[in-house]
Amino acid sequence: MSREGILTGGTWCVDRNLLLDRWPHENGRADILSSEMAGGGSGSNMAIAIKRLDPTMPVGTIALVGDDPDGRFLVAEADKYGIDRSRMAMTAEAATDYTFAFASLPTGQRTHISWFGTSHLLTPDRFDFAGCNHRIFHLGLPGIHRLMDGPWRGEANGWVATLKTARAAGLITNIELASIAPERLTALVRPCLPYLDLVVVNDHEIGGIAGIETVRDHKTDIDACIAAAKAVVAEGAAQHVVVHFPKGAVVASRDGTIVSRPSVNAPPAEVKGANGAGDAFAAGFLYGFHSGWSVEDSLALAHATAAASLRQISTTASIEPWKACLALADRWGWRETMN
Repeated sequence: MSREGILTGGTWCVDRNLLLDRWPHENGRADILSSEMAGGGSGSNMAIAIKRLDPTMPVGTIALVGDDPDGRFLVAEADKYGIDRSRMAMTAEAATDYTFAFASLPTGQRTHISWFGTSHLLTPDRFDFAGCNHRIFHLGLPGIHRLMDGPWRGEANGWVATLKTARAAGLITNIELASIAPERLTALVRPCLPYLDLVVVNDHEIGGIAGIETVRDHKTDIDACIAAAKAVVAEGAAQHVVVHFPKGAVVASRDGTIVSRPSVNAPPAEVKGANGAGDAFAAGFLYGFHSGWSVEDSLALAHATAAASLRQISTTASIEPWKACLALADRWGWRETMN
């Protein structure tokens, strides 16, 4: 079968994005400078980001949303971008997930407060790959799906069951992670490693998977990230393990090579928020990998896509076609080091 395109699976939620003049202390207050409603979650962010990078790329999704106004908004978003939603189901059994995504103007830092409804109903039975001819399957998010997180028909969890089925169907697999406790990441993700062809995560997440401290006093330990990425390659089936952090990224590959690249030097005045920057990075890398680019070139597009996403408080609104993202990165310039 000739395969092309990217299939996403898992979380579709509504993001209620709010830009604040500052992040308040508990029992304090802040002013909302702007607000907007957008699609969010791993399934939505990857699907829309890929379509914004290249509208001609075939993109589909497997998801469960509520039969409610938020669910219908997400369906409309899929249609707007030409995403195949034939495997997106609606249910009246729970409301659509939503997140209040706060961004602080002075720092650009994000804070998410989420409510999960339909995510807790998702099971491996929803993932039917029959007739699917996409090349890459992007799955998320372990830690926030009650049934997927639990044991499933003899497998350690529903994520393992789903990834095994996807690989058996001929798909290249990748996973996206949520911000959960490191020990929870270890328990949920390590059983998945034999069934993952790609792993694209941040510095905190790779440490949680590998059981290695990778961030100390809010500073990324690059050597520890490389050691953790190597450990994940050794334990699983991944061709590449990619670790990103604000100042750069490193890639450990199965052939033993290590590639690193500093990130784009985004002007502070251009940064509206970091919500979705990690998803944008993953989209850029997956697009390059899908297109047969080198690791170095895929990493460059990953950084460029993340930088482009920083210009809006929503996750995908400021991502442009891939050539424009790379041109933006060159205009802004690249950091000289990752330290």
